[in-house]
Amino acid sequence: MSTENIQVVSRRGFLGTIFSAGAFVLGAQLLPSEAQAATLAADTAWHPGIWLGLEPDGTLIILAHRSEMGTGIRTVLPMVLADELEADWKRVKIEQAIGDTKYGSQNTDGSCSIRDFIVTIREAGASARLMLERAAAEKWKVPASECKAANHQIVHKSGKKLGYGELATLAALQPVPKKEELRLKSPSEFRYIGKGVPSTDLDDIVVGKGTFGMDARVPGMVYASIERSPVYGGKLKGFDDKAALAVKGVQQTVVIDGFKPPHNFQALGGVAVIADNTWSAMQGRKKLKVDWDLGEHASFDSEAYKKSLFETARQPQKQVRNIGDVDAAFAKATKVHEADYYVPMLAHAPMEPPAAIAEVKNGKATIWTATQNPQAVQETVAAALGIQKEDVICHVTLLGGGFGRKSKPDYVAEAAILAQKLNKPVKVVWSREEDIKFDFYHAVAAMHMKAGTDVKGRPTAWLQRSVFPTIGSTFDASARYGQEFEMGMGWVDLPYDIPNHRAENGPAQNHVRQGWMRAVANIYHAFAIHSFIDELAASAGRDRVEYLLDVIGTPRHLDLEAQGVKYWNNGKPIADYPLDTGRLRHVIEVAAEKSGWAKKKPVKGRALGIAAHRSFLAYVCAVVEVEVDDKGQVKIPRVDIAIDAGQIIDPDRVKAQLEGAAVFGASIAMLGEITAVNGQIQQSNFNNYRVARINEAPYVTHVHLIPSNAIPVGVGEPGVPPIAPAICNAIFAATGKRVRDLPIRKTKLV
Repeated sequence: MSTENIQVVSRRGFLGTIFSAGAFVLGAQLLPSEAQAATLAADTAWHPGIWLGLEPDGTLIILAHRSEMGTGIRTVLPMVLADELEADWKRVKIEQAIGDTKYGSQNTDGSCSIRDFIVTIREAGASARLMLERAAAEKWKVPASECKAANHQIVHKSGKKLGYGELATLAALQPVPKKEELRLKSPSEFRYIGKGVPSTDLDDIVVGKGTFGMDARVPGMVYASIERSPVYGGKLKGFDDKAALAVKGVQQTVVIDGFKPPHNFQALGGVAVIADNTWSAMQGRKKLKVDWDLGEHASFDSEAYKKSLFETARQPQKQVRNIGDVDAAFAKATKVHEADYYVPMLAHAPMEPPAAIAEVKNGKATIWTATQNPQAVQETVAAALGIQKEDVICHVTLLGGGFGRKSKPDYVAEAAILAQKLNKPVKVVWSREEDIKFDFYHAVAAMHMKAGTDVKGRPTAWLQRSVFPTIGSTFDASARYGQEFEMGMGWVDLPYDIPNHRAENGPAQNHVRQGWMRAVANIYHAFAIHSFIDELAASAGRDRVEYLLDVIGTPRHLDLEAQGVKYWNNGKPIADYPLDTGRLRHVIEVAAEKSGWAKKKPVKGRALGIAAHRSFLAYVCAVVEVEVDDKGQVKIPRVDIAIDAGQIIDPDRVKAQLEGAAVFGASIAMLGEITAVNGQIQQSNFNNYRVARINEAPYVTHVHLIPSNAIPVGVGEPGVPPIAPAICNAIFAATGKRVRDLPIRKTKLV
């Protein structure tokens, strides 16, 4: 970081009234270098991303630029800054930032908040600490080397002290230190990092004071419920709203035009019922009589589509990785194994369905919403209204879950369009049924696996082929093949030591909106690969852990680029975040040991299953214990998850994320499935889109954190991919029944 990346900011230079006139305000740029260059080319203003302000009364105000949806990130990032600043956490106040490019990326998605911002945040904290030390030295007329920050005070070696608040004004006059002058704390000096602090939102959430998207209110607002085409891309032909207008509280109906491909995050379109309250709006919507031109996707049938995906998966397709001579190795193999795997469409189904308020005045829009990406809200609303992005203000509430759904602000576009048409604030609230029927679905996927093995059952040839509708179709209507990032999620980065290996990808047409969901393409890729390797171990009659370690091979860094593979690597340099099979081996060894793998031999109806996967730059192994009773009912008494995510910043938050991943993964494996008939989604609520209930979720999840000095990475998503294959592998060990087609509930286990 150069000297210019951190600056003292006057209160006048900060929009709003968060900081007082006497505050010491420091800003740090979070924009990537190319964005900084573009900014400098456009104007000469400086655009900080991290804001911290020290008030004269000693209060430290930190702006949180990421969204809080239960991960604790609104607490953890400020906690890191406070630690490096040597601040007293009891004197820290956190303010939520609005959407603005000056904050760098605000898309709280992709398990990247810690990974992408921790270095800048630590340097900002260290800069403020050094400036306070120098301010005290100037006041005392002593060398700065004799002054040291300690728990919200600067202490001189003589014992005299000055509080941070007393030094705020003087610190603001100090020159910002150069990077080489900074001294970041060593781990032994950490007060909060590696230990954690209570969530700043915990008390409010527990007593019902937290403001979520559903809770937001503004004076004079009306409520809207929208009738949308039951088939993706359907167009409105006409409607009769007489019965709707007769519902008490209903004011009027308003048409929202349908989207134009590619859909991006545009509103789906339809007929909105405007009312005094949500209940009236929803009841009025049910009374609408709407005539639709259902369009080309009305013939979409998920069962027929599944067959077509497998037809594609069983034929040669585009190669995305190729090592050795796979065909020749198959010809020489002692034995050849083949299997097909299937993961259905899935819905996000966060606890809180989408909701947004919009007010449009004088060509400017103000938004209040639960969003993972307020900058996407700005872009989407600006495009929908024909205004500038800078004229959209997005206030971010707490999120009642997200899983990726709330980084797609189509519901905000709906509110904005209606607010512009009605010239008054409008709140759009989605029901659970709408949430499930009109989601950006996690893609259905069909995968064909084939391996040739030697006399010891070890693979000498390996072929894998995946076919799924790509998320790329969200932004390019013609997209049919998996994008580079989808191929980089557990597909081209197979970590096994196999001399002849080919990975392929086939085309698929989308018939619904496709979107990323927690763990994204890793879900189906991990299911196929880790189930298939278990099948090979079973065929060889070998212990699963021993076989897995054997196939992974010796600890090494995989050089995919040398193999001609363009590898995404979560958008990070492979030199900084290498694909390290040694770390993968270690999480397997730890999970096996902690679960008692060697001692718990399979018995009829009860066994362990294992799967290990690298995703989002973290290494995770799950060992799952299952019980299958004489009626075929599956219980999960215990899950052991070992994770190497580099340096652990907040152990409790990591454990909570992995415990949640076990439940999320179990729901996907055992229950989750979205189907379509005549283009229409068949599921509508938790009665027919099931998620694991308390008797179906893992009874206990043990999380084992691997100590590491590696760069910290995200943990929100990496725990999900190994859960489904580990459960299915355990079911096979317990019953002899192999589950290749999710969800498990469709397979008769006895």
